[in-house]
Amino acid sequence: MSPAYEFQGWLGHSPDAANGSMKWGPFEPKRWEEDDVDIEISHCGICGSDIHVLRSGWGETPYPCCVGHEIVGKAVRVGSNVEKIKVGDRVGVGAQALSCLRPECPECAAGLTNYCPNGQVSTYGSIYPGTLGKSYGGYANFNRTCSQFVVKIPAGLPSEHAAPMLCGGVTVYAPLRDNGCGPGKAVGVVGVGGLGHFAVLFAKALAADRVVGISRRVSKKEDVLALGADDYVATEGDSHWRTKHARSLDIILCTVSSPQMPLADYLGLLKYGGIFLQVGAPDGGELPPINVFDLMQAGLKIGSSSIGSPSDIEEMLQLAVEKRIKPWVMTRPMSEANQAIQDMEAGKARYRYVLVNEKQAEK
Repeated sequence: MSPAYEFQGWLGHSPDAANGSMKWGPFEPKRWEEDDVDIEISHCGICGSDIHVLRSGWGETPYPCCVGHEIVGKAVRVGSNVEKIKVGDRVGVGAQALSCLRPECPECAAGLTNYCPNGQVSTYGSIYPGTLGKSYGGYANFNRTCSQFVVKIPAGLPSEHAAPMLCGGVTVYAPLRDNGCGPGKAVGVVGVGGLGHFAVLFAKALAADRVVGISRRVSKKEDVLALGADDYVATEGDSHWRTKHARSLDIILCTVSSPQMPLADYLGLLKYGGIFLQVGAPDGGELPPINVFDLMQAGLKIGSSSIGSPSDIEEMLQLAVEKRIKPWVMTRPMSEANQAIQDMEAGKARYRYVLVNEKQAEK
C-alpha cells in the first residue's frame, strides 16, 4: 500500500545548485522494502558535504539530488522486518543509508559498515543496487532509509542538537575515541568551524588533559575558549606559533580541507609518536604534499577516518546526553535552504546550521 504522503524536497539539478538554485519539488524515494523506515523530517543539519555534492565536487552527482544527511524526525512507517523501531519513535539518519550487510564481509560483520567495500550507499546522491532506485536526503519533508542505518534519538537531547551530530559530530568523535583521546593526552583541533567545534566539545567530553583550538584568525579565540578549549593558536596572528607550540600535542585532528594549509607546520606541533588525523575532505581529495622526513624525525603517524557506524552514532549520542554536550547551532526554516547553504559557504554559521520543518517540528 502506498503511503498517504508525498516525498518532496529541495532538489539540485546542476552544479549551480550549490550557489542557491535548488528547486522544491517531488521525488521518488527508494523502492519500499520491509526493512525500511519512513521518517517525517523535523530537522536536518547542513553539512559541508552537502555543498561539495551539489556542485559535483567529489565526482559527478546523479541529478536531481536532494542533499542532507543529518536527519531527525518521527518514524511514520516501519517495515514488518524491523524490530528496534516503532511508529512514533524519534529517530535519526546520518551519512550512510546502506552497506552490503553480508556476513562474509569482514567490515560489516565487525560492525564497521562505514568501511564496507561492497554496496556502499550514501544517504543522498547514490544509486541503490538492483531496481531500488536512488537515495534522497533530508532537505525534504520525508526520508526513507534501511532500518539498519536508522538510530533512536535519546530523550534529553534536543532534535536541533542531535541532527548535526549524526554526521558532523560522529566524524570527529569516532577518530578521537579510536586514537586514544582521553586522560593524559593533549589534543589539537585544526579548523574550528562546524566539525572543529564538535571536536573541541568531544575531546573535552572524552577527558583529554588539554585541548587546543588552531585556526587562522584571532577572532575565533573567545568562541573556542567558551567551547571549553584550554588554549588557542591563531596562525595568522602570531608569527612564532610554530616554535612556541612545537612538540606539544599528542593528537591533531584536522578538519580543514585546503590544499594550501601549512601541513608541515602542523606536523611540527606533534610530540614524538604523535598522530595527525585528517577528516576534512577537499574537492578532488587533494592535500599538501608530505615530506617523509617530517614524519621520520618524530616518529609520526598520519591517519584518517570516515563518518561513523550506527553503533558509533548511538554511543556518541549517549555520551552527549551524559556530558550535557550542547553544540552551537543556528536554526533556519526549511524554506530558507537556498540562502542557508550560501551563508554556510560564506562562513556565517556559528557553528552549524540546522534546517527546521516548522510544522512537523511542532508535532
